[in-house]
Amino acid sequence: MRASLRLPLVSAFTILCISSILRADDWPQWMGPNRDGVYAETGLVDSIPESGLKELWRVPVGKGYSGPAVANGRVYVTDYIVESGEIKNNPSARYELTGQERILCLNAKTGEQIWKHDYPRAYDLSYPSGPRATPTVDGDKVYVLGAEGDLLCLQADSGDVVWQMQLKEVYDTESPLWGFSSHLLVEGDLLYTLAGGEGSAVVALNKNTGKEVWRAMTTSDVGYCPPIIYNIGGRDQLIIWHSEAVNGLNPATGEVIWTYPLKPKYGMSIAAPQLRDNHLFVCGIGETSAMLRMGKDGKPIDSAWRGKPKVGVYSGNATALFQEDAIYGSDCGSGMFIAVNPKTGERYWQDFALTTSGTRRAGHGTAFLVRNGKYHWLFAETGDLILAKLSPEKFEERGRMRILEPTNECFGREVVWSHPAFAQKCVFARNDKELVCISLAAD
Repeated sequence: MRASLRLPLVSAFTILCISSILRADDWPQWMGPNRDGVYAETGLVDSIPESGLKELWRVPVGKGYSGPAVANGRVYVTDYIVESGEIKNNPSARYELTGQERILCLNAKTGEQIWKHDYPRAYDLSYPSGPRATPTVDGDKVYVLGAEGDLLCLQADSGDVVWQMQLKEVYDTESPLWGFSSHLLVEGDLLYTLAGGEGSAVVALNKNTGKEVWRAMTTSDVGYCPPIIYNIGGRDQLIIWHSEAVNGLNPATGEVIWTYPLKPKYGMSIAAPQLRDNHLFVCGIGETSAMLRMGKDGKPIDSAWRGKPKVGVYSGNATALFQEDAIYGSDCGSGMFIAVNPKTGERYWQDFALTTSGTRRAGHGTAFLVRNGKYHWLFAETGDLILAKLSPEKFEERGRMRILEPTNECFGREVVWSHPAFAQKCVFARNDKELVCISLAAD
């Protein structure tokens, strides 16, 4: 599964074969089948009525920021069951908990539990409410990364452990302040993850055995940005944005092809870089951003523009989507939802209605954005599911529905920060207490 943008180079027959493997109604990893925030399914509602959409089921889960993954009629989600310790959300301090980290597999139609795998894990993290990374399903395996670096490969149908490792122990490192958060990427026979440690900021493992294939780079902080593969300049590149720079690597060997210095505040490289045509957009906290023009050799030539006050959007928890007409996303500094001209960084419009529903600045205001045809689905930190039509001129809200209560906290306000899954004409979303399935079907 990949986000490699090279469809013009492949045949219609190849596309047909890929489509037969990756069902349009599956959401097997973070941000969907192609890791691009696009939901291709048709036959969905074009508005949310005042009476709301149909709830299919709702089941209890534990704490966690990780989103669900849906594949082959099953839902996979990770959580944390606290046994001792007090949860406090201080962005500059770690807090200790003891408890069980769990992987749950549920029936996508009913919410009934199919299997559960758990293990004891002590936490020493800031914002310690559970795992961060969405499970990645590849064929008959599911891959999971825990907040303290537990990396597991399990049989997708039974939960039996195929292999496992502890990243902190193997790579002699410590957990990032806000935990291991980078969603795992599987491509071919390799699994890519950020690890940390000397010479091992990113590692590639054999997905079937867990054996290391290569390791690369050293950085002061690996950050939280998920690995992603794009075809740039006619060759595949593994894009890694750590706390000091954006990098393009050879996915097969780990060789660093290029490096572009870009340091977000507090080491918070979170949002995945987005590619369109020959431009790579990278953004993060502290008005840190660059629109990189990529050359024919696959390396950056220069930046079309860089971040500055009142220019661009600076994503935190949710990756902005770089589309044909605009860049749309949540701004972690102001908390507003913003539409940006990709050529200049000029802001078309900005509003709190799609993030916090407020009127004042709200740090890390968040709405997770998914494109579906001419509409966009947003899951706001308020627990509202919103359907909207976005354009450079304006946004047209086509209804909203409170599907979950915000059960976490940020700077004194209640929030839910978890990327939902869209599959089988439904949305699957979780907070710290429950996982819900809401029908989006038009009939």
